[in-house]
This record gives sequence, C-alpha cells and structure tokens, in this order.
Amino acid sequence: MGTAIVTGSSSGIGKACAQMLLEEGYRVIGISRTRGDIEHPLFTHLACDLGDFTSVEALKTPLAHYDDLNLLVNAAGFGRFEPHEEITPSVIRDMVAVNLTAPMLLSRFTLRLLKRNRGTIVNITSIEATRHAKFSALYTATKTGLRSFGHTLFEELRPSGVAVLTINPDMTDTPFFDTLRFGVGDEDDMKLFASDIAGTLKNALSLRAGVSVTEITVRPRRFGISKKTR
Repeated sequence: MGTAIVTGSSSGIGKACAQMLLEEGYRVIGISRTRGDIEHPLFTHLACDLGDFTSVEALKTPLAHYDDLNLLVNAAGFGRFEPHEEITPSVIRDMVAVNLTAPMLLSRFTLRLLKRNRGTIVNITSIEATRHAKFSALYTATKTGLRSFGHTLFEELRPSGVAVLTINPDMTDTPFFDTLRFGVGDEDDMKLFASDIAGTLKNALSLRAGVSVTEITVRPRRFGISKKTR
C-alpha cells in the first residue's frame, strides 16, 4: 500500500486515521509531540512540535527517504473559542502555525514524492470552515484557509495526478474538547467519533484510480452540545 504520513497521530482523529491505515497495510509515519500508544511493526513516530517552524522544517530530510510515499493526512489541530480580544497573541501565532502553516509546509516537502507516486493529500478541517459562528473567528480563519488551500492545490496538481481531499468534520468526540468550556452531545447521534472520520477517509481512498472526491462534510444527524461546569 505504500507509506502514509499522519499528523496528530497520538490522539483523536489523527490516531484513528493512523490505525485505520495500518490495518489497510500502509506503513505509517506518525507526526506528533508525543508518540501515543500505537504499537505496530509498520508504525514509525517522528516527534515534532507543529507549532514550531524550525521543528517542522527539520522533518524535510527524514520524510524525503520514503520513496513509496503516497498519502499525507494533515489531521493535527487545536481550537480556542473565546471573544477575540481575549485570545493572546501567542495563541494566535500557535493556532495559525499548527492548523494552517504546518500543513502547507508538509505538503510542500512531500509534493515531489506524491507527484511521482500519484498520491493523495488529505486535509482535516472542520465544520467551522463552512460557516461563521461567534467566538470562532481565529479557528474559523485557520480552517477556512486550509480548506481553500486544499481546493486550490487540487486545481494546481491535477496535471500531475495528485488528489487533494478536504474533510470537514462536525463536533467529534476527541480530546480536542478537553480544555474547552463545552463538549459534544451526550447521545451517539449528536456527535461524531474519530472512527467515523477514519472510515470516511477509508471509503474515499477505495475509489478507483482516476476519480477524486475533493470535499466531504461529515455531521451527526442531530445537533448536540454539552456545557461544562467550572
């Protein structure tokens, strides 16, 4: 199946995607600050703080060694949902770096191999990339930017046969919400699970060569949200 790179592989959607790809026979290069608990003979972890430009830049050399690279999954990300004047400059810098700059850099570092192998780039964005909600200006800006980057890059790469898929998940039951004041709904049909997004990716990758799905939005059937008490 070749080699896949997955960012945010230590938890949440990134971990679920990495596990699914390992089950499908891919060699997976997981990129995250900590290894997490994935133990598999085809799994390799590269430690990286995706919020640090120098750390991301250092990935260029090791990633170039995977000649059979045919999949990049940009799944890492974080959010803050507060009035914009209350968000610190450091959070603005870090969120832009992790959610937008790092995927752009990793796409650049891997494009020659992906072109050679007619591979695929997958950007995990958010439902917020498709709408405008209060207290979400910064997060929405980064995810909308990543969504637009993916759509535009697809047009650029069509002559080379590289596919670019954007997946916009709605609220998903992951550690993403651990530090936030709200969380997913209590009932299963009010939330997504990380495995739902991994399954969506699996289905998209199963299409015949020459067919590209460029965008998928995944939502629970009912709306649900839980507020945390402090």
